[in-house]
Amino acid sequence: MFANSMLAGLLLLQNASGGAVGWDIVSMWHSMGVPAKIVVGILFIMSAWSVGIMIDRALMYSAARKQSRVFVQQVAGALKDNKLDEAISIAERNKKSHIAKVVATGLSEFQAASAQVADEEVIEAAKRGLERSVAIVHAEMKRGLSGLATIGSTAPFVGLFGTVMGIINAFKGISAAHASGLSAVAGGIAEALVTTALGLLVAVPAVWTYNYFTNKVEAFDVEMDNSSMELVNYFITRRGGKK
Repeated sequence: MFANSMLAGLLLLQNASGGAVGWDIVSMWHSMGVPAKIVVGILFIMSAWSVGIMIDRALMYSAARKQSRVFVQQVAGALKDNKLDEAISIAERNKKSHIAKVVATGLSEFQAASAQVADEEVIEAAKRGLERSVAIVHAEMKRGLSGLATIGSTAPFVGLFGTVMGIINAFKGISAAHASGLSAVAGGIAEALVTTALGLLVAVPAVWTYNYFTNKVEAFDVEMDNSSMELVNYFITRRGGKK
């Protein structure tokens, strides 16, 4: 409904101005004032930035998901046979897997602690290593998402600034030409509507994608926490079997 109203307003402005205002992209760009062009440039940069983040995160999450499936299947057999070195090697071959990063850190901490500290402290050392690893991987997974949130929340206001400047230019035109009527403000209002629409066009995909990726990261966090707990149980069982 909002889009239909905006389209109707643009058509009304076109008819009122006698076709004087061009409604293709090039004509609208040339008819814009300097402030509006600056706003459009900022929105273009924000759009390019958000698209870059979307592509980067989508590729990272897809690779993490695929490699994690392979890693879980391969590492299960190695841990079952108590081959920790082999399990670490498998994790290193799947460096894009979030689960592999956590498991590799846990195994390395367990091996190092086993040779340096008392038996009762080995599990605690491994737990601390797992917690650090989960926090680090979580930060890596969330990298860039704050940028999407910022773009999604500020792009409409940047477009609104362009709207205000367009309205100001429209009334300046009325004052300079000593004219009245809709035709006198058609260009300025059209400019305002364009910047508003661009702001929404940049913001909406950024907000949607931010929410989608945030849910992805939360799912990854659950998987890492579950893997950490299972690995701790494995360490407890392994230490208990040695006693």
